[in-house]
Amino acid sequence: MSKHILIVEDEHGIANMEKIYLEKAGFKTSLANDGNEAINLFYNNNFDLVVLDLMIPKLSGEQVLSIIRENSNIPIIIVTAKVNENDIIEGFKSGADDYLKKPFSGNELVERVKAILRRVNPNEDFIKSRDGRLIVDLSNSRVLKDDKEISLTKNELSIIETLYANPHKTFTRNEIIEISFGFDYEAFDRAVDTHIKNIRQKIEDNPKTPKYIRTTYGLGYKAGEIDETQF
Repeated sequence: MSKHILIVEDEHGIANMEKIYLEKAGFKTSLANDGNEAINLFYNNNFDLVVLDLMIPKLSGEQVLSIIRENSNIPIIIVTAKVNENDIIEGFKSGADDYLKKPFSGNELVERVKAILRRVNPNEDFIKSRDGRLIVDLSNSRVLKDDKEISLTKNELSIIETLYANPHKTFTRNEIIEISFGFDYEAFDRAVDTHIKNIRQKIEDNPKTPKYIRTTYGLGYKAGEIDETQF
């Protein structure tokens, strides 16, 4: 199941950027434009992480942080244009888990979110196929088949990490390029097919009938069936 992220941001452009990047990375998102809406959404949903701007109307970000912390240990990333060191320190003292200064890139936000969720849910760093033969170790950026490490190129490893970090999502070729290599990476979407073919040659018993990387015809690719007991 996709992790659910609450975005609290009143600047439309920034909120939209956060939403696009997080959803392309496989997360589910909900958006609050002010502090009151943020609290209402928080009480009526089960979120896994909050991305919280401090400069929001109605209730301030600091007030929202305080209310959430009175009720939950959910990870919170503060997003703000404030650059005063004392503000940052106070944010951490109030219960923030991380701090992002504006302006920041969507890719940085995604990586911060993933890093915090890995710390909170360490078992999700170690994803095993249903048959137990393939292991994707996200913490150490390695893939093992039958307890032997598979030699993968940087791009191949990035693709398999993208798929297995979001094992229930089908990714289009463009999404794989954007998440695995970044929006500025110049490549034709068919280049993904070549990478997938090479990966299958290395990890599949029979690349012509793959089970560790599945093709969803007309859409793209997804991870093979995983051991659901780890989630």
